[in-house]
Amino acid sequence: VARSGSSLAWLRYTLLLLLLHSTDSFYVPGVAPINFHRNDPVEIKAVKLTSSRTQLPYEYYSLPFCQPTKITYKAENLGEVLRGDRIVNTPFQVSMNVEKKCEVLCNFPNKPVTLTVEQSKLMAERIREDYYVHLIADNLPVATRLEFYSNREEEEKKKEKDVQFEHGYRLGFMDGNKFYLHNHLSFILYYHREDVEENQEHTYRVVRFEVIPQSIKLEDLKADEKSMCTLPEATGSAPQEIDPSKENQLLFTYSVHWEESDIKWASRWDTYLTMSDVQIHWFSIINSVVVVFFLSGILSMIIIRTLRKDIANYNKEDDIEDTMEESGWKLVHGDVFRPPQYPMILSSLLGSGIQLFCMILIVIFVAMLGMLSPSSRGALMTTACFLFMFMGVFGGFFAGRLYRTLKGHRWKKGAFCTATLYPGVVFGICFVLNCFIWGKHSSGAVPFPTMVALLCMWFGISLPLVYLGYYFGFRKQPYDNPVRTNQIPRQIPEQRWYMNKFVGILMAGILPFGAMFIELFFIFSAIWENQFYYLFGFLFLVFIILVVSCSQISIVMVYFQLCAEDYRWWWRTFLVSGGSAFYVLIYAVFYFVNKLDIVEFIPSLLYFGYTALMVLSFWLLTGTIGFYAAYMFVRKIYAAVKID
Repeated sequence: VARSGSSLAWLRYTLLLLLLHSTDSFYVPGVAPINFHRNDPVEIKAVKLTSSRTQLPYEYYSLPFCQPTKITYKAENLGEVLRGDRIVNTPFQVSMNVEKKCEVLCNFPNKPVTLTVEQSKLMAERIREDYYVHLIADNLPVATRLEFYSNREEEEKKKEKDVQFEHGYRLGFMDGNKFYLHNHLSFILYYHREDVEENQEHTYRVVRFEVIPQSIKLEDLKADEKSMCTLPEATGSAPQEIDPSKENQLLFTYSVHWEESDIKWASRWDTYLTMSDVQIHWFSIINSVVVVFFLSGILSMIIIRTLRKDIANYNKEDDIEDTMEESGWKLVHGDVFRPPQYPMILSSLLGSGIQLFCMILIVIFVAMLGMLSPSSRGALMTTACFLFMFMGVFGGFFAGRLYRTLKGHRWKKGAFCTATLYPGVVFGICFVLNCFIWGKHSSGAVPFPTMVALLCMWFGISLPLVYLGYYFGFRKQPYDNPVRTNQIPRQIPEQRWYMNKFVGILMAGILPFGAMFIELFFIFSAIWENQFYYLFGFLFLVFIILVVSCSQISIVMVYFQLCAEDYRWWWRTFLVSGGSAFYVLIYAVFYFVNKLDIVEFIPSLLYFGYTALMVLSFWLLTGTIGFYAAYMFVRKIYAAVKID
């Protein structure tokens, strides 16, 4: 799709894919699996090469691997293109339940593959950068089995090993300053035999795809004229070295082994999705839930009791004169709804925040129901992009209504600002980063037709919908403020040091960030270390906690501000509520330094560029949640007191 010249055809295809979501063998859980008979071909496809050290994916054939007679790329959806997937056929000949001891992949034994000096340099460079190769069979990604002993008692150690799986397989390894290539792949495929009626041929389904990569020197691979080969004894073989300073000769070989498995087709992804310690996840999530609800309960009790006392005092008619002499939030009733500076920008940012909130809520909820599982490659990103476009109508509506409430008049300019401010920043940063990725010839670079299609979606779907929503929001009755605004602004007394904006951001960000930072680790691992993220049930719970904690912190902060007789709360609430984004930024720097092995300039630029986008989006999201919670609170408390 990314290579087709017609943006219209691309859009039509993507929309169709989003609605039907089952092209070829790429399925949503619940869609019919593929049944194989014995000897049926099981196609092995290549997805890409990835490295957590460079963050730059490459096409499979960017390296001199064996190629089939005709290279065919799979038509991809938007999410796959943005992820850098380029799914392509390979020359591996695998048949259902047919063993292969050892077979030469391409060329003849008497005429091995010769890597030129340039190719050898490139291969050695990719091995040094710790690249992994990702293949798929029947849409199942290949995994490398890792066995190790856990910290159990000595007796138990002898009995069982812990097994974990690594996505893909390592391209090669280094020993000192020498580079070695994994040129032999031992495929282990597991099948589940389906129950059939008598006199019918058995059908099989692929339920697991493992690989054991090996490096075997050309001289040790004994091959005959029929392209069959014999593997040497494990102890006596030398690995296949790649010398980047000269030409290298080698053979690419593979073997296929089939095993029957009790795993049913519906559970076949479980192996890939239980790669990290789930107990830690459970414990941390429950811990976060308990802490947040405990703190939330305390905050709610304090603020409700204090407010009741305040309102009771303010409403005692015989003590009105004494009350007015006191300090408190009632004193600023004539200024609390005074429109802030730059109301158009504020309403535009809040409109984008509403757009993000609706998109994230729907995506997490749909993913929690299992409709956007990792097996539906690229589905999550495709859905998120389309939902953001269509949620523009809600963003426009809320922005338009707030802009009218803040005494704004230029609704067309406001609508344009809402539709272009945040998406424009995102597009600008992505375009600059994309130029650097293009320079590296990585498959992670978004192709030009895809970029044109995204622009068409932005200006053809999102912009008109934002205008539509803004028009109706602006026409609707503005929010009803319970008190009138004085003509002359009240003087604001000198504020204490802890009422400073930055101190407020630091204080307000701790609780929401504390609720979600464990989940953040798993999300970062999924993005930067090519892991699968699948715990959307946990994520939905964390999202609810985030909304609750942001709302409560925002209410507490605005209450303290009004008690200090500072009525300029509009912008401040929006900034302070997004305080957890500051901690996300600090955590991203910590993760970069401690967890990732990135040393080059462009991977570092990509990391911090995309992190900046995440932090900006998170700030908009949490700021919007906090702003609307505070606005409802302020309207509620001023409606509860008698104002002369």
